[in-house]
Parts: sequence; structure tokens; C-alpha cells
Amino acid sequence: MHSSHSRPVILGGDLGGTKTLLALADADGQIIRRQRYASADYADFADLLSDFLAGERGIDAACLGIAGPTDGQTARLTYLPWRLSAVALGRRCGIARIQLINDFAAAAHGLPHVAPEHLVTVQTGQPDVTAPRLILGAGTGLGVAGLLPENGGFRVVPGEGGHFGFAPQTTEQGELCRWLLAQQGRATTEDIVSGPGLARIHAYLGGSAATPEAVGEAICRGDSDARSALRLWLTCLGAFAGDLALHWLARGGVYLTGGVIARLLPHLDHAPLVTAFRAKREHAELMSAMPLTLVTDEELGLRGALILAAASV
Repeated sequence: MHSSHSRPVILGGDLGGTKTLLALADADGQIIRRQRYASADYADFADLLSDFLAGERGIDAACLGIAGPTDGQTARLTYLPWRLSAVALGRRCGIARIQLINDFAAAAHGLPHVAPEHLVTVQTGQPDVTAPRLILGAGTGLGVAGLLPENGGFRVVPGEGGHFGFAPQTTEQGELCRWLLAQQGRATTEDIVSGPGLARIHAYLGGSAATPEAVGEAICRGDSDARSALRLWLTCLGAFAGDLALHWLARGGVYLTGGVIARLLPHLDHAPLVTAFRAKREHAELMSAMPLTLVTDEELGLRGALILAAASV
């Protein structure tokens, strides 16, 4: 029996370098309570989880999406000193079963359940329901996952593609890459196609050093330096999304998500993104046929985690 619920209760979580979203729900996925935390306010995730549960025990199942590598039972966040153990968390917080998964694997599981109002078509393409889909998103980092059609649903394949080496496609991108290499010795796509990456581009173009949030606010105000940074950022995002789409042959669709995309892109010109996505020389026609969609649901990863938790009850 549970301390305060007569029906099975599940826990879902989306753990990122900037924010953590947690929710309790019933086995049908109806949310009982949710809360958003600033991740950096807690030295350890176990303390954050204990705060959220407030002494409640007897949770039937949990699934936590982690912005970092995981083997299913242990995990560490890439941009926070958090290390998680499913066994230790279950024992401390009274949770019967805990799955730890990649955060974009969680987002991929949530993708088929996104409400239409959270989908913005960028390129209609010619969708093939029998082909792979791809989801990637820029926030504190750059997440990637694939979805392969299987038995009427999808098999999700997580990855760490955001840590690919950055592949410049234009002279301007090449200069940006050289600038980054001089600073840190290796330039990954995540160094550029992320919230912090937008701030790096802003600094590279001669703008003042600023946080990603400040650059985002400047973009919304129409600041010319910030808008120039966004245009270059969009070409880098489009080129990388196109490269991954070629790798997966993602004729089922390419979905762009993450905090930066959800806040900024629905209100801006998509042309630099689409042009870079299609610019694959002899494969330009193939790229034009791939659907490209923005996902503005910032609870996508949490939704996917709850779906997986419910499936294990």
C-alpha cells in the first residue's frame, strides 16, 4: 500500500544540466503533481528527489531521463557532478523499480504522443511511415536519438551524436571552428549547436560575453548582433541535422526539440535552417523529401519517461 494513494503511482523525470522536471502520475499517465527545479541548486540528485517526494514512499515504478551516459542502472550527468544509482535511489526513496535512460531516448518515446499544437512544420517533405525517424535537440547540450519502426510502434536507439566533431560546411563555419580549436583543442557539434554554443557564436562575432538566456532575450528584442549569431547557429544546426538525416535515411521525419528551439524558432525565419539542411550536393533532392518539424513541448522528455514508467507497472 502507498502512504497516500490507493492506486499504483509512478514517477517520471527529465534531468538536465539547467533544469530538472519531475512528476508523479497514476498508471494511466494522469499527472498527480509536477515540479520544475534549477538543477544546479542541488549538489546531488538524491537530495532533489527527496525534496520532491517530501517523505512519500511506495512508488511502484520510476523512469528518469538523464542528460548523459547511462547503462540503465547507473548514470552521470555530462554538465553536473551528479552520479545516480538506481538501486541506491530506490532504497533511499522507497521506489520499487527505477529505469535510468538517456534523456533523448525518453524524448523519443514521448514523440508519438505530442499534441498537434506543439508541432510546427518547417518542411512538409514526403513522409514515409515505414522509414526511420530522428529526433535531436539543443539545450544545455545537444541530444540525439533514432526511432526505428517495429511491430506497429518504434524501437528507440539512443546516442551521443552531439559529441561528433564539428564539420564546417561554409567558410564562415570554418572560421568559427578554427576559433574554437584555438581555445580548446577540439570542437564538437555540441560546442556550437546548443544554448552555450549560441553564446559562443555571439562572442565569436564580436558581441559582448553573455549567457545563452541574455542572447535569447536580445534576439527577441531584435538586436542585430544577436540575430547574426542566431543565423550562423541555425546554419550549423541545419547542416548537422541534415548529416544525421542522411546517416539514418530519416524519411519518416526529422524532429527538432530542446529549450533553445522551443523558445526561439517558432517565431523566426526558418530559411537559414532549411537551406543548410538541404545543402547536401547530389543528395539535395533526397533532403527536400524529408519532413522537418519543430517540437515545442518542453515536457517531451518527462512525457516519455512517464510512458516508460507506466509500462513497467
